[in-house]
Amino acid sequence: MKPRRATTLADLAKLAGVSITTASRALNDSAAVNEQTKRRIWELARERGYPFRRYMPAGPTAAAATIAIVIPTPQGRDTRLFDPFVMALVAGVGEAARARGCDFLVSHVAPSGYADLAALMATNRAAGTVFLGQSSLHAAFNRLAERETRFAVWGAQLPGQRYCSIGSDNASGGRRATRHLLRLGRRRIAFLGYTEALEAMQRYQGYLEALAEARVTPDRRLFVPCQFEMEAAEAAVDGLLGRGVEFDGVVAASDLIALGVVRALERAGRRVPGDLSVVGYDDIPITRLVRPELTTVRQDTALAGRLLVAKLLESDRGGELRSERLPTELVVRASCGG
Repeated sequence: MKPRRATTLADLAKLAGVSITTASRALNDSAAVNEQTKRRIWELARERGYPFRRYMPAGPTAAAATIAIVIPTPQGRDTRLFDPFVMALVAGVGEAARARGCDFLVSHVAPSGYADLAALMATNRAAGTVFLGQSSLHAAFNRLAERETRFAVWGAQLPGQRYCSIGSDNASGGRRATRHLLRLGRRRIAFLGYTEALEAMQRYQGYLEALAEARVTPDRRLFVPCQFEMEAAEAAVDGLLGRGVEFDGVVAASDLIALGVVRALERAGRRVPGDLSVVGYDDIPITRLVRPELTTVRQDTALAGRLLVAKLLESDRGGELRSERLPTELVVRASCGG
């Protein structure tokens, strides 16, 4: 007896009376395909023994689509789920997905290169994937964009970028924070942050631009590379004080860094904001609860979530994925004294 030929995607499309593209989208639970068509194609696939992806559900759910959230291997920032800013971004994407009738899932995968990205996109069943952070993957995302449109990235916008990213105007945020300290009369302003991370580098560039505007010559000793962790910030401040470097203000590349700065200064007997002014970045919830309350640059994670989800759903409908920069807002609180 002649063995039965394996069913192909083209076979499924012909049986269902749809295009191959529509059949493929249906098998990926795309919001661009109506529920009735999805159900017919999925039933045909089961009947014909067409290999579903590993985690494909038995049939369409009430959700219009599923969106995957992936956190790349970190570069300078602790991107574990209990990082407050990461949680805020996850919540922003999740709420936006719910508002559009979509489910969302947080993947355990932490891609560190193009091969990881390509494998993830080839095997996941989600309608689209949000990557929370670029890490060192800018070139890999550019390469992925040559063959894949179902993804969007939270991160910086860079020259020659071919993929869609949503992120804050980091240079503007760095300028805002530094200008505020300069208006308060601070002139020995330190910058703490891990500038190998692209967003932190842009914040540092904004810091340098604000100093140049005020005709303040940057002191290289006041630039301190620092991971996005409180403990790293405390060690950085201890190092500055131990070396006898004078400073009267700090622009921190994240709120966690800023909180570590305040704790180290207070332990050393320095008053905030009496002796020094401190500005953070992100506006995580705890900044309003600590004493002194932290002045910070707010990133709108709710708006970020809405835009990331909208971009993914547009990608399924053939829309152009245009990167966008979100405005930042300086939130003045007690840690600056004015």
